[in-house]
Amino acid sequence: MSNGVKQSTILVVDDSETNIEMVLAILDNYDVIPATCGKDALDIAANEHIDLILLDILMPEMSGFEVCKKLKENEKTKFIPVIFLTAQKDEDSIEAAYLIGGVDYVTKPFKPVELLARVKVHLKLQNLIQRLQFLATRDSLTGIYNRRKFFELAEQMFATYDENLYAIMLDIDFFKRVNDNYGHDAGDIVLQKTTEIISGLLPLTSVFGRLGGEEFGVILTAPSYEKVIHLLDKIVSTYANTDIKIGPKQKVRCTISCGMSPKYKYTSSIDELLKEADAALYEAKKTGRNKRIVRAERR
Repeated sequence: MSNGVKQSTILVVDDSETNIEMVLAILDNYDVIPATCGKDALDIAANEHIDLILLDILMPEMSGFEVCKKLKENEKTKFIPVIFLTAQKDEDSIEAAYLIGGVDYVTKPFKPVELLARVKVHLKLQNLIQRLQFLATRDSLTGIYNRRKFFELAEQMFATYDENLYAIMLDIDFFKRVNDNYGHDAGDIVLQKTTEIISGLLPLTSVFGRLGGEEFGVILTAPSYEKVIHLLDKIVSTYANTDIKIGPKQKVRCTISCGMSPKYKYTSSIDELLKEADAALYEAKKTGRNKRIVRAERR
């Protein structure tokens, strides 16, 4: 079906091609990827965007239970819902399927209307779960990481990288004037556009979050100190020269101040690293704004 709306992607795993063809016919309104063995299923699940898995239990080399166990052990695939689709009807198999992480259990021969209904229900539940996960980790206005998630990911990066790690703090200059002169709706637009501008300049591996009000934080790795300085200069200049449309005939220009600190050998925590960057930001605000202040490369 092609109506311009992205269809959910379902992975069907069964060693019988006849069974797969039967399921394909029932799920013709979805994007379905077939796999005839556990190894292929694990590879596909880890490398494709899969919304739901239909998994047979009795397969050679690797059983459906083994496949499900490996899926749940992998960070990339642990949250994909698994429906077992099997001829096994004994209570032990049913119990084992749920205990190992399955969300449902459909026995063969199945009724097409029943299978389709169960698939629809679990896809709807998965969409709701993903939405809740997004809301729990994202800033509702800008869509970037919220304060809690930012600090969680920043902590992970701090623990992972001993060098070439940098913290950046950013703050929109005189943001209160936007709210006072044009209203809070205009202020919201400025925050959204600010996020868009900065996101477009940051490396994809950066952790970018809104920490509160008009303050943002970035944790990133870079091949050199000079690369980060160049990035900050680019952010400051691009932002200062961008018109932000806040109404049909209204535009504003804002400036931004930045503070940056590298992770030093003696930096003991992510909090300490961010405090160094925040102190540099404060200095940038105090000495004229619309600029970046950076801590020394080495100490």
